[in-house]
Amino acid sequence: MKAAQITKYSKKIHAQVNNIPIPEINDNEVLVKVKAAAVNPLEMLVITGSVKLIQDYEFPLTIGNELAGVIEKVGKNVKGFYVGDDIYTRLPLRKIGAFAEYAAIDAAAIASMPKNLSYAEAAAAALTGLTAYQGLHEELEAQSGKSVFIPGGSGSFGQMAVPIAKAMGLKVIVSGNSQARDRTLEIGADQYLDYTKENYVDLLSNVDYVMDTLGADEFDNELKIIQPGGRLLSLRTGPNKRFAEDKKFPWWKQKLFSVAGAKYDNKAKKRDVEYRFIFVRSDGEQLKEITKIIEKNNIVPPIHPTLFTIGNVNEALELVANGRPKGKVIINF
Repeated sequence: MKAAQITKYSKKIHAQVNNIPIPEINDNEVLVKVKAAAVNPLEMLVITGSVKLIQDYEFPLTIGNELAGVIEKVGKNVKGFYVGDDIYTRLPLRKIGAFAEYAAIDAAAIASMPKNLSYAEAAAAALTGLTAYQGLHEELEAQSGKSVFIPGGSGSFGQMAVPIAKAMGLKVIVSGNSQARDRTLEIGADQYLDYTKENYVDLLSNVDYVMDTLGADEFDNELKIIQPGGRLLSLRTGPNKRFAEDKKFPWWKQKLFSVAGAKYDNKAKKRDVEYRFIFVRSDGEQLKEITKIIEKNNIVPPIHPTLFTIGNVNEALELVANGRPKGKVIINF
């Protein structure tokens, strides 16, 4: 089978397409014929070795973190999934490999595909869906009746996070581009700020939670609008001491992350805000909940119009790394 692989960490964003054997499955896994895989900024972090302190890989490594496809074989301990089932998944961190014609996947990481989505759309939903779900439920531990602000929430992440937050009883405020206003209000946002005309720092105060999609440059501004006792969760700014403790990393890694995140922890502490960082994990049970939300709200992730194949995987990586994709970039098989 064809697979996009790297043989070492490198600053150069490049994968080789190799012919490798179809993987064998163990008793707890399913073999999936991949129909579509999504390309994420996470791929760049894996290729460059930026996440090797969180997860270090052996080489050659087949890259890719989320996919949709059809089950071809089922391990003998697997319950509830059968040959021919359409599934989607965020692959377990320790065993990625979505950019391949087949993948052996732990059954605990998969869920049946939402009925309203194509393979390409389902491949684009798992990672963002789980990020939103785990961010709101586990990291923010968001309480009904409180408010959450999602700066830069007009893209695919916001599309998943808004209905999940609404289902939890939160007041949802989003900033983003003018084109996404109507769509975002339709799926449940209570307030929408057009970032080209409105500065959220001037308009918002005493927000309970912020889900940051923009990164370190916005950290200080986001802190200003959170009320004392609130929480700031970032998908991008960087890991800290709490992240390392929650992941039960060895002491030397905890020390490293404590130092790396100290600047952000200290700034947050001064304002009586708790800073958290998320690195999303696979979870089939949570994906089942996300499937219900996708189907109920008819959420369809935006897909970049150019369709890529495994043969031009490097063009897809380049677009995500340095271009301006109009939705999730998909590799079709």
